[in-house]
Amino acid sequence: MIRRLLARLLPGLPTSTPRIYPPDRHPVRREQLSSAARTVTRRLQDEGFKAFIVGGAVRDLLLGIEPKDFDLATDATPEQVKPLFRRAFIIGRRFRLVHVHVGNDVIEVSTFRAAQAGNDTTDEHGRLLSDNVYGTQAEDAMRRDFTINALYFDPATETIWDYVGGVVDIRARRLKLIGPPVTRYREDPVRMLRAVRLAAKLGLAIDRRTEEPINRLASLMANVPPARLFDEMQKLLLSGHAAETLRSLRAHGLSHGLLPLLDVILEQPLGHKFIDAALAGTDARVRADKGVSPAFLFATLLWHEVLVTWNAAKERGERPLPALFDAMDKVLEAQAQRIAIPRRFEATIKEIWSLQPRFEQRAGTRPARLLEHPRFRAAYDFLALRAESGEAPRELVDWWTRFQEATPEEREAMLRPDEAPRKRRRSRSRNRKRHSESTGEGAAAAGDE
Repeated sequence: MIRRLLARLLPGLPTSTPRIYPPDRHPVRREQLSSAARTVTRRLQDEGFKAFIVGGAVRDLLLGIEPKDFDLATDATPEQVKPLFRRAFIIGRRFRLVHVHVGNDVIEVSTFRAAQAGNDTTDEHGRLLSDNVYGTQAEDAMRRDFTINALYFDPATETIWDYVGGVVDIRARRLKLIGPPVTRYREDPVRMLRAVRLAAKLGLAIDRRTEEPINRLASLMANVPPARLFDEMQKLLLSGHAAETLRSLRAHGLSHGLLPLLDVILEQPLGHKFIDAALAGTDARVRADKGVSPAFLFATLLWHEVLVTWNAAKERGERPLPALFDAMDKVLEAQAQRIAIPRRFEATIKEIWSLQPRFEQRAGTRPARLLEHPRFRAAYDFLALRAESGEAPRELVDWWTRFQEATPEEREAMLRPDEAPRKRRRSRSRNRKRHSESTGEGAAAAGDE
């Protein structure tokens, strides 16, 4: 009775008894789910298990946003889920779950979790090392990160089950952690990044108690594995609100160390303009449902550090191209200590950077060869960003824009005089002499004499 009274007076208080919202108290309907999500939920329920759409999909539907995917939570274990579906795979070690393939869709099914117990479940900083203790639905709600992500939608009855006051927080457009913020951030420092990202993406205000510890606990981000940090940064940059999120990260003291010298870069006039232009363009493409390359984004964020290193090397008298490649390697090696950028992205990033000097070569056959390069379009877009920020000449971008669209005759007329020094060609006799010396034939002939 006391719990029910407290839940009524304090709707955000966690409780073991859910507040169930019937269909007439919320706008979410089963037809808004993907057919794959409905199929998997129905099969689990038909087998006698509890099954709910959970997390971000329920949150987005309540906010009037179309979800990109649908996750399920159930009281069935992964071993009980897998045999029910023809194409189902158990994945994960720290957090075991099932990926169910239905047509072209993949539905992620997790088992209700309980809080960890014992001294061996966290490291010295309080970060969780494992998360595979199964529990009840109420316990599962309590161990989720934010109240708005701990809502359960039952497609069969079209009811929403709320243990932590998430519906109230959504209506108030408020982002609030479940449980003591300091403890929850120590369990998983990435929650600090998620708080900033979700607030910017969804237009929510971060609850005061949730926000207060972020700045002083920002150093915990150093304990996050680089590969996981890359995944979170990729979500952040592809959220459609990257520019706003990045500003918020800096305000909360989270940007320093995530990307090397990012704060310093953003304080430079050209660097600030360049990154602002890159993020604004990315946000526009994401919101228009156009493709975005993570490699291109990281190339823009790290470019000015490459530029500083490269210019310093040239001032020391080093040759430009070798100095550029050396600068690229140094920056990416330093970056790998914090965010593990996949090798396939590193290769693209390097190609975008290394093609920049080639845009200045507008004579002979070099422009035509550059047009045929697989990364030409990405490198050209990169050059356009440099021009937009004032780093590269606008005239150079305009020339390449015209050159792409020109006919062969027009391209020939656009070429500049080739003033590059010609390499001296070795005579055939000289080449034969070098070859004979390298194979020992010359020495043998000299010995015969």
